Amino acid sequence: MKRSSSVIRRAVLAAASVALATACTAQAAGSGGGSASPTKTPATTAPAPTSTSPTTTPSDDGKAPSPTTTPSSEASTTGAPTTEAPSPEVMMRDGDESEQVRELQARLRQLDHFDRAPTGFYGTMTAGSVKAFQKTQGLPERGWVDAATWRKLLSASRKPTADELKPSTTNQLDTPDARCMTGRVLCISKESRTLAWMIDGKVVSAMDVRFGSENTPTREGTFSVGWKAREWTSTIYHTPMPYAMFFSGGQAVHYSSDFAARGYNGASHGCVNVRDRAKLAALFDQVKVGDKVVVHW
Repeated sequence: MKRSSSVIRRAVLAAASVALATACTAQAAGSGGGSASPTKTPATTAPAPTSTSPTTTPSDDGKAPSPTTTPSSEASTTGAPTTEAPSPEVMMRDGDESEQVRELQARLRQLDHFDRAPTGFYGTMTAGSVKAFQKTQGLPERGWVDAATWRKLLSASRKPTADELKPSTTNQLDTPDARCMTGRVLCISKESRTLAWMIDGKVVSAMDVRFGSENTPTREGTFSVGWKAREWTSTIYHTPMPYAMFFSGGQAVHYSSDFAARGYNGASHGCVNVRDRAKLAALFDQVKVGDKVVVHW
């Protein structure tokens, strides 16, 4: 009897050890860290669901699990997929150059949001003006033009006149230098920061200009157009110089996108910068090699 009792006791202890080992294993594998039953799980019972197995997660009311997956963190909590609103289409933005940009600038100028002659180039000044207009209209202050901004601007302004689109100059012309009163002359004033294309003492067209910095000043005096290039890139500074008309070594009258974008916040390396590309293009076709150039105060 003692031997039988000892055998039975050892069998009970062994069974208890197996049950405890099974319970530790189940808790270690459980994703939620909750307690597990010490009894052996039948093979037909599905394992406890983890965060990566949403298809077997039972619903809160005890119904059978839904065959659909649980929404991810990027979906809405209702189960419907989150759909972001499409970004507004960009009509005009920084770096663009077109007649529509010129109209944009003219309309903004009517509303006192743009304080210079339209150039047709969309730069930082235009972006700032657009942002100011968007603020007054309760629109997102993006600084670029979408359909909503354009519609608001059209309703708040009128169609620009030809003179508003292409005024003769923003800066007022001063009295022409005496050397500009005869012949065909590019009369360039550092005082008024203007270029006047004159023939026999009469102003044919005029435009704003910008000069070199103190370190690279634009030379003053009487010169002549030595050569022209419709498309040119500086061999020293590697910057584009469209519609270049060279008059003193490497110094030339030419279009500057930087001048169009930043105005007088910058300077050239000695050239005479023009910010209205369309007006300079027309002038380029009229000026001939040998025509006089006068740079004066």
